[in-house]
Amino acid sequence: MLSTLQPPRSLSHFRRRTSLKPFSSLSSQPVTHSTLTDQSQSTSQSQILSTRDSLLSRQISAAELAESFLSRLRRTEPHLRSFLHVSDSAVLAQARDLDDKLRRNEELGPLAGVLVAVKDNICTADMPSTAGSRVLEGYTPPYDATAVRKIKELGGIVVGKTNMDEFGMGSTTEGSAFQVTANPWDTTRVPGGSSGGSAAAVSARQSMVSLGSDTGGSVRQPASFCGVVGLKPTYGRVSRFGLMAYASSLDVIGCFGTSVADAGILLHAISGHDRLDATSSKREIPDLASQFGSISLLDSKPLKGLKVGLIRETLNDGVDIGVSSAIRTAALHLEELGCSIGDVSLPSFSLGLPAYYVIASSESSSNLSRYDGLRYGNQVATDELNSQYMDSRAKGFGSEVKRRILTGTYALSAGYYDAYYKRAQQVRTIIRKSFKEALGEYDILISPAAPSAAYKIGEKKDDPLAMYVGDIMTVNVNLAGLPALVLPCGFAEGGSAGLPVGLQMVGAAFSEEKLLRVGHIFEQTLQNCRFVPPLIADEDIPC
Repeated sequence: MLSTLQPPRSLSHFRRRTSLKPFSSLSSQPVTHSTLTDQSQSTSQSQILSTRDSLLSRQISAAELAESFLSRLRRTEPHLRSFLHVSDSAVLAQARDLDDKLRRNEELGPLAGVLVAVKDNICTADMPSTAGSRVLEGYTPPYDATAVRKIKELGGIVVGKTNMDEFGMGSTTEGSAFQVTANPWDTTRVPGGSSGGSAAAVSARQSMVSLGSDTGGSVRQPASFCGVVGLKPTYGRVSRFGLMAYASSLDVIGCFGTSVADAGILLHAISGHDRLDATSSKREIPDLASQFGSISLLDSKPLKGLKVGLIRETLNDGVDIGVSSAIRTAALHLEELGCSIGDVSLPSFSLGLPAYYVIASSESSSNLSRYDGLRYGNQVATDELNSQYMDSRAKGFGSEVKRRILTGTYALSAGYYDAYYKRAQQVRTIIRKSFKEALGEYDILISPAAPSAAYKIGEKKDDPLAMYVGDIMTVNVNLAGLPALVLPCGFAEGGSAGLPVGLQMVGAAFSEEKLLRVGHIFEQTLQNCRFVPPLIADEDIPC
């Protein structure tokens, strides 16, 4: 397990560099576990690596680093409302403990001093975990989610819990029962959802990295809207233990970072089999950190031999012209790096949206039955048991959650099961086959992460169908259980500095290593794009 690995004993491990191999020579076989930092990497683009470098070289203390992030968080939070809970005192206490270890020359974990924000549907034993719902208001779990536990064991510091659409049901973070989060690029616009708080926190540098959850695009769409990197792993790569279930066959824990390297390092930290989650994979974890070598050592065509398929159905009518232009420009950039680009058609692509909402709503109607005011959640006092159930759920759940529970209960009811749920599962099989065929011909597939850039707060809140359509670019990947990486690739019109557009890269199951390598090279060679939002543009922020 990662938690048993020891970090390198000297700073020289950080600074050793080797060249990246041409894509065609990249081995498809996973390598054995290694420490996150015992690789040849440039720290310039990774907050995680530069943090460790600075701590070990005594350029800054962990307490000073933590205070700098907390200070920025205090300045920006009134504008953004990214967090539902922040524990300044606990963060600073952990940072001071880390400084004490440094003074004693004790070994540090690979995530030492890294400030991590955690989505509010991921359990934390020392902080409230409400899933953005009144039904769990004030609830603090008795345990950490496996992903959170691993981060803490590797030295990471959880800075707080981020806002989200209630139980992950939404695409704007307007569905939170507590507050509406704003986009750092334009505070009149949504950050996306349901992991909008986690994406906004990383974009505004309130935290270095963050955890989110992705059921139908809830990591990738906010990453696109907020101009950060979002990584959805293969289903089973990361344990779901401690993730509050929405749709169990679709839910995954994902990662946000300001660079591909940070997202990949965080994924490496939380990956692996967990005996507490029967769906977690026993596959050996590849050395994801080895993909982030120095860009100065690349040849002129570092991705020569890579076949990239541009999904034709994702650039049809309904996609904003600014988004389609940015994606086509990104495809040209990949071609300049040596890729061969081709159009690929997925005829079943449009079927994914209705199939997803039937399956997700059906599973949520079952999963959320536990919140009855007795076993979990807030209780409404009544004189009769059935009234207590109904009143607790009626007052605890928001309108979108109720809508999906009712939809799912209907789809699973006698007489309608075959017409809806069974048919949706059959469509899911078709989608899996179409992706398998396409990824047999191409190494990766690319598309927009969303059909538009971030839109105005309130613009789609009263039109749930319009909001659902925005998920069309992402839901198929969850239905197929595949990994996907979203990284900013350009801008569309809007706001004072333009609005970021995200490029989605989709790979075969358990091919995160390949996606991270391609994403890292794309990111490091992209010219004339600085993805620092106007809210913090005047600060000394690395790109």
